[in-house]
Amino acid sequence: MTVDALAGAHAGTAPKDSDVLGDDTYETARTFESLGVSPELTNALADEGIVSAFPIQALTVADALAGRDVCGKAKTGSGKTLAFGVPLLQRAKATRVAQGPRPATRPAKPLALVLLPTRELAVQVYDVLAPLAKKLGLHAVAVYGGADIDRQVTKLRKGVDLIIATPGRLIDLGDRGELAVDELETLVLDEADRMADMGFMPQVEWVLRRLDQPHQTLLFSATLDGAVDRLVKRYLTDPVFHEVASSTQTVTLMEHRFLQVHQMDKVKVAAAICRSQEKSLLFVRTKRGADRLVENLGKEGIRAQAIHGDLRQANRERALADFSNGKLAVLVATDVAARGLHIEGVDGVIHFDPPEDQKAYLHRSGRTARAGKAGVVVSLSLWNQLVEMEVIQRRLGLRIPIVEMFSNDPRLADLAAWTPLPEESVL
Repeated sequence: MTVDALAGAHAGTAPKDSDVLGDDTYETARTFESLGVSPELTNALADEGIVSAFPIQALTVADALAGRDVCGKAKTGSGKTLAFGVPLLQRAKATRVAQGPRPATRPAKPLALVLLPTRELAVQVYDVLAPLAKKLGLHAVAVYGGADIDRQVTKLRKGVDLIIATPGRLIDLGDRGELAVDELETLVLDEADRMADMGFMPQVEWVLRRLDQPHQTLLFSATLDGAVDRLVKRYLTDPVFHEVASSTQTVTLMEHRFLQVHQMDKVKVAAAICRSQEKSLLFVRTKRGADRLVENLGKEGIRAQAIHGDLRQANRERALADFSNGKLAVLVATDVAARGLHIEGVDGVIHFDPPEDQKAYLHRSGRTARAGKAGVVVSLSLWNQLVEMEVIQRRLGLRIPIVEMFSNDPRLADLAAWTPLPEESVL
């Protein structure tokens, strides 16, 4: 669908049941005002420096404002939060104007609910939507596991319009009688495929089965097959499908480098790469591996922190905040952080441990080369992991030499400037 055709659809023609927009064909930026967003919310967005809509927002906002159920398929980092957040807030504001201020009730009865798979995602979505909600006179609350539930209850009892939640904590609050969904107007399921992968579909359906009243569902996912497809068919009503399809499976601004390293030299190679970048994100497969890598990087003079499920939520949030604002240059993460985290200015992603498959490679790698900026993705492989990495490359459509490299190699100082040659490959 071209931008001109998209403009025509929003100008009054009936929306299609399915639209696909290539991110490389999106030539003309759409303003939120042209998509039907209210002046009050448009001004609130402008105050945050947000004027033009990303492709997924341009595709979905008008349909969502019209009250349709929407399925949005887009890669991580495509702007999904505002794609559902803008219509959600505008509809909630209209209801609040019609009904008057939200009373403080027990249980809390929000107008809108956003469900996400992880605590980090809940915090990030809250950080984006809460300031906009406040400017509209709406109250947003984030509830998630790993944080003090009594403090969350206190916030809910003051009255709430929008709840941003992880499934487990939502059900805990419901079982306590502190939260009910019987007045919900808008339900958002974000990173639906990730929730399926993490086994949260029973909790998601727990919510959906309790929504007897008319409501709108906005579902966003990197894939729309398997358990997500069954969810759509069972619970959504005549949904419109929108997709921002990348011209390639990988982010085009990424520079991919594949290095064979030796076990005793691996940490030193990673440290050398980190020294060449202002902000580096390293991925490992296990929580113990993350802690061990942080310790070993410290021995190389690299200050790093880890985020994984065994850490207290406050510690995880502090590490993410320090990394985001530049106080911390190196963050080590398990795959729990590979989906949806919006961290600006990541110069490079290092696959310290090989990703599980090509999907995991993309999800991890998507933390760099965001918002039009370049980034380097480096995969470190031991001799017995080379075939595994070659398979991932093939499934991604990549043909990049895997080159043996030691920690004293000067090319590590600027991997983006180095082009690996076929004759250098160890395979």
